[in-house]
Amino acid sequence: MLLLLTLLMMCFSPSILGQLEESKLGNVGDIDYDLADFELDIAPRRVPRQVKTLLTKQTKPHIQELSIKTTIISRYAFTAVYCAMLNRHTNAAEGVFHFQIPAGAYVSNFTMIIGGRVYQSEVMPKQKRVKQENGKPKNKESGDASSEPEVEVFRMAASIPGRNRAIFLLSYEELLQRRLGRYEHVTSLRPLQLVSRLSLEVTIVDHSLITDLQVLPLRSGRTNSGSSTSSGSNAPKTPAKLEPPVTTVVRNENNVCRITFSPTIIQQAKITTNGNLGDYVIRYDVQRDMGIGDIQVLNGHFVHYFAPKDLPVVPKNVVFVIDTSASMVGTKIRQTKDALFTILKDLRPGDNFNFISFSNKIKVWQPNGLVPVTPLNIRDAKKFIYMLVPNGGTNIDGAINTGSTLLREYLLGPDVNPNSVSLIIFLTDGRPTVGEIQSTTILGNTRSAVQEKFCIFSIGIGNDVDYRLLERMSLENCGMMRRINEDADASAMLKGFYDEIGTPLLSDIRINYTEDSVQYVTQHLFTNYFNGSEMVIAGKLTNQSIESLHVQVTASNNDKSIILETDVPLKQREIETEKHVKAATAAMAAGSKALGSIAEDFVERVWGFLSVKEGLRSRFRSQTSKDREYHIQQATNLSMTYHFLTPLTNLVVEKPEVLADGTMAPAPTITPAADEDKPSSSLSPANELPGDTEDGKPQKPDGKKPGRPSSALSNKPGKVERRPAKKSVTISKTSADGDPHFVVEFPLSKLTVCFNINGEPGHVLRLVSDHKYSGVTVNGKLIGAPAPPGSHKTQRTYFSTITIVVDHPKRAYIEVTPKKVILDGRDRMVLPCHSTISVDSGVLSVAIVGKSNVTVTVGGNISFVILLHQYKNPAPYQRDHLGFYIGNSKGLSNNCHGLLGQFLSEEVGLSKLPAEGDVKPSQVLKVKNRSVPVVQKSRRIYSGTQSVNCWFAKNNAAKLIDGQYEDYLMSHMFDTGDWPHGTNRV
Repeated sequence: MLLLLTLLMMCFSPSILGQLEESKLGNVGDIDYDLADFELDIAPRRVPRQVKTLLTKQTKPHIQELSIKTTIISRYAFTAVYCAMLNRHTNAAEGVFHFQIPAGAYVSNFTMIIGGRVYQSEVMPKQKRVKQENGKPKNKESGDASSEPEVEVFRMAASIPGRNRAIFLLSYEELLQRRLGRYEHVTSLRPLQLVSRLSLEVTIVDHSLITDLQVLPLRSGRTNSGSSTSSGSNAPKTPAKLEPPVTTVVRNENNVCRITFSPTIIQQAKITTNGNLGDYVIRYDVQRDMGIGDIQVLNGHFVHYFAPKDLPVVPKNVVFVIDTSASMVGTKIRQTKDALFTILKDLRPGDNFNFISFSNKIKVWQPNGLVPVTPLNIRDAKKFIYMLVPNGGTNIDGAINTGSTLLREYLLGPDVNPNSVSLIIFLTDGRPTVGEIQSTTILGNTRSAVQEKFCIFSIGIGNDVDYRLLERMSLENCGMMRRINEDADASAMLKGFYDEIGTPLLSDIRINYTEDSVQYVTQHLFTNYFNGSEMVIAGKLTNQSIESLHVQVTASNNDKSIILETDVPLKQREIETEKHVKAATAAMAAGSKALGSIAEDFVERVWGFLSVKEGLRSRFRSQTSKDREYHIQQATNLSMTYHFLTPLTNLVVEKPEVLADGTMAPAPTITPAADEDKPSSSLSPANELPGDTEDGKPQKPDGKKPGRPSSALSNKPGKVERRPAKKSVTISKTSADGDPHFVVEFPLSKLTVCFNINGEPGHVLRLVSDHKYSGVTVNGKLIGAPAPPGSHKTQRTYFSTITIVVDHPKRAYIEVTPKKVILDGRDRMVLPCHSTISVDSGVLSVAIVGKSNVTVTVGGNISFVILLHQYKNPAPYQRDHLGFYIGNSKGLSNNCHGLLGQFLSEEVGLSKLPAEGDVKPSQVLKVKNRSVPVVQKSRRIYSGTQSVNCWFAKNNAAKLIDGQYEDYLMSHMFDTGDWPHGTNRV
């Protein structure tokens, strides 16, 4: 989330960057903001005479700047929106930020900066509606793309103090879909007022050569992003001469293309004076080779784009089910007929078809079944369509069942091509009003009638459609749903939809990868592949050290089976992927550092995006409530992990309080502790934890200790109390630090044991698991880095994030990264790691020593210390990371588990095996009735300030830890699942 916020602030104009760099900065998350920069100089600006009257009539805040920057890396688009809004009046005024996003995109961050204060959003799981209505936090607002999919408008209203300005920052992500052989990127430019400075910049960087680039004229009309992206190439009509909008500049250099659009306020007024400019549409494709497709690899994840071409067309069996209820009268039925007449011309020899119309009654054109495409049958079908007359109600259940029975019985006949593709195209403009009207029953009846024999593709026209019903009906039966606005060109959009699915090339596609080399692979079984589309699969690599990944594609085409196989060289692909990611970074004139940070994880984010989409689809297909809840939970967890606003989450942000006189309410205060010069908690001298300096060299002890509170920070004044001085805390050697090196101290046995874990980037490791008893769980996420020169390793891994979850007496958590600490207890706070701050939330308390360490205390008898390893000028093999140390474990139960937790209540013994023959004598550690061969080593801990002699267990701690390394891998950072093999007692 904060990484994306970095992109938002860094991507914009150099003037903004210059202001930020030249001033004293206040910090929120990973971004340094100059709070003074947002106190306005409201000296009058020169306004063109032609539009001055329009601007002076405005009573609402004026949008000074709207800047939109999109970077598309291999079809995955990151969009950052910056909106500066000025309240010229002395009284407070409500500023409404709204922005239309594509229907398939997910908002990933939203932040407001008002009156010099930063209000940052948080993604929260959606609660049941009753709970949400009764328990909505005071003074907080939920920013939510409407649950109705046809309205994808992000909207947030906030009071802006008099003669002040508000900054709104929005980011969203989407995977562009290929339709009719082209990708389409749509940006909505509808600020609803003339904007002083309006700019759009889209940068496309792809592994393959960019082809067929086209910028369309602005697409106007009341078009939401759902229709914009759904309409394919034929939605709403555009002028015959497709000239790009005025001021558009296109720079295209092979794999990098940049498009800019920056109309002046006069040029905007020439287009429209109401600020509703329309959609800015970019279409393009990439050059693709025959074969297995394009596979890209980065940081332990892969994405596979597969779009075969030049294949013979597979014949299809299609039944058109058309709504002719009374509400279709007029333009709707006329446009539907026009589209059907055109579709009839496009049917191919070898296809079979039929028509059904429905209202109160259901009429079948050919009751005996589907008929082949012949001139006579086409003529008779046109007569049937021409005679359709709207009247009566809407019997959706009866129509679907009639069409399904007709198609199913036809498929049982002897003349059916076994490799043909069968589908129903269903069109309606209303909700069920006749026959069965309960959605759940209709869906059940549809599943029973279809019997997984064919797919249903549905189209809804207008505002009175039950789109949830159509979407579920299509998703449960391997199809898709498309929406058409009330005032859109239904004829063109219906024809465009048919063009997408009218040319099947493959059926029953299965894409397999080397067994045991990949995991968490997204959808890799596809019912059909249509010409001009694309299949995208992503997953995680279980072993990054393997040289190649075997890929096999099997499918059916017309009268034969197709098998494609190849071995993909992973290292080579990762180098190529990194190369074009660097090209994406270099393509940005500003903010390259922020973009580079995001680009490094773009393959993982593609995987997360697709996984959430798949989870949402799977919840519809679930046949039991248990399966449905499982898919909902999985999709919710992934949405939280990647900070996506999805149908299962809300985006919550605290709103500013503005007083009656139009000024801001007093800011939350930071109160210095009375005994700031005297540490209230300290470490025993032997275990002192000095911090790291920014250049990576250990500091000399300076008296700053973990847990030393220098100030108390709260979202509200008086919410956090200064904690009294505590007794000194002795930190044990039990830790996970560095690469990561694990050290376990056994005080009763007077032994120290150490081991390494060779994990993979992206893995989440369970460090402490006591969820059932004390309610405490600690997870750590790994990041990767190249090994330093001369190292025997190919890569190193470090902890980038550590999450401590507490469930007793109520749920709370702390998430620590090298830059920030998120504390979610009584209130949710984001604390910067460069400041010295102490906060007590009741269940959890945290004390940060700036740029040094973080002490987390649970209930007074459990504490953990997290070292902050930061580098000012890191070498290529260095990464900011964390070290985890157990301070006080008295509150953890004897049943505690995890890579470190399982040893907290154990005793071990050391014995010597005598020499036998040529075998030298060796040491063996006795742990839980297991014998573990060990050798003596020395480890440096506490940022390298101490050395500890330990007995080292080789081979990823085999025999030392319970089970295998894989048993400690968690699905996400907030996973509190129990140890799969019981407790550590054997």
